[in-house]
Amino acid sequence: MSIPPPPGPHQPQGPYQPPQSGLPQYPQYPQAAYGQQPPHGQQPPYPGPYQPWGQGYSPYAVPAPVNGLAIASLVLGLLCCLPGVGLVLGLVALSQIRRRGERGTAMAVTGSVFSGIGLALLVLLLATGGAADFWQGVKEGVNDTSSLSLSTGDCFDTPDGALTGDLVSDVTVVDCEQAHDGEVFATYDLKGSAYPGDDGVAHSADQRCYALEDGYAMDGWAIPGDVDVYYFTPSKDSWEYGDRQVACVFGNTTEGRTLSGSLRNDESVLDGDQLLYLKAAHVLNDALDAVPEAEHVEDDLPGYRDWANRVTGALTEQTGMLRAHTWDDAGAKRSVNDLVADLDKARAEWAKAAKATDADTYYTHYDKGSALLDPKRSVTARKALGLATTPPSYDGGGSGSGSGGSGSGMEV
Repeated sequence: MSIPPPPGPHQPQGPYQPPQSGLPQYPQYPQAAYGQQPPHGQQPPYPGPYQPWGQGYSPYAVPAPVNGLAIASLVLGLLCCLPGVGLVLGLVALSQIRRRGERGTAMAVTGSVFSGIGLALLVLLLATGGAADFWQGVKEGVNDTSSLSLSTGDCFDTPDGALTGDLVSDVTVVDCEQAHDGEVFATYDLKGSAYPGDDGVAHSADQRCYALEDGYAMDGWAIPGDVDVYYFTPSKDSWEYGDRQVACVFGNTTEGRTLSGSLRNDESVLDGDQLLYLKAAHVLNDALDAVPEAEHVEDDLPGYRDWANRVTGALTEQTGMLRAHTWDDAGAKRSVNDLVADLDKARAEWAKAAKATDADTYYTHYDKGSALLDPKRSVTARKALGLATTPPSYDGGGSGSGSGGSGSGMEV
């Protein structure tokens, strides 16, 4: 048996107790009240290896959560969808954040502001009818069956078969080989930022569409007599949504009747001989269409002389084109040469009319020159070339010495 050593001066009296663990043991002292010093000659106990955390605390700082309604309000406000819902969610989120100590105040405020602005704009649009106009504009802009989406060469049907009215907005593009209400032969865009007015738009369409007709249907004789030019134009409302397109259209003038087959005859469907002949004919037709506005030669002899001089120049250019071309078909070449001989005679008469010093002399040469340009004289050449052989009919215009303006009705 071992005997413990006697207590030293710094060791407590009492039986020896071995340590319960590897940690040093310290004497226990009574807990001092807050603000009191330990007893005289005593030191406060040394701290243990760690100190436990008190209730309600953790060893790491955890941030407060973000309010979910604040996030939803921000998303709805920025996307401008359901602005009323975004505004309500933002206000509820602010209340919850103050009560729960959550984060997200900035998001809730931003969402509420943007949602409020969106709601105000929505109310304004509904009050002024702008919402309906905007939606209509959007539908027309994206709808493939809108008249705004028509392109050159499209054949189409309208809901009621009509090509006139205050608004033709919905059309259905169909195959040109089947019966259809209209065929687009040209499109162009109006210029300017301000709406030119209904009359201004109509005037532009009337001038441009008839001028563009020859580029699509080069052989005017191939257009049926009951077909005329129509056009779709922007309205004041559609102009505000960026609509600037004018669509020039062929349609039947008889109510209830449709078109059959395409009226297109241009470089894409004509052969070289046909194309050259029609280009030469257009040179003369353009000059003939430039007849003075005065109804009688006596009212504007200088104007009619200038016109006769222009026709003379056009005949010179036309016959030069026809002579210079190498014709593939021998029969077509003979027929065209016969036509050129008549055009040479006509040119001589028009040149004399351009030099006339009085109305009677003008009428004498004008009548002879017009007779030599009778469209029926070109039927043989057209037949040989495989072109239409029925001259177009015109409601207006006369012949003889009555007006001097009848040449505008010719088309060779």
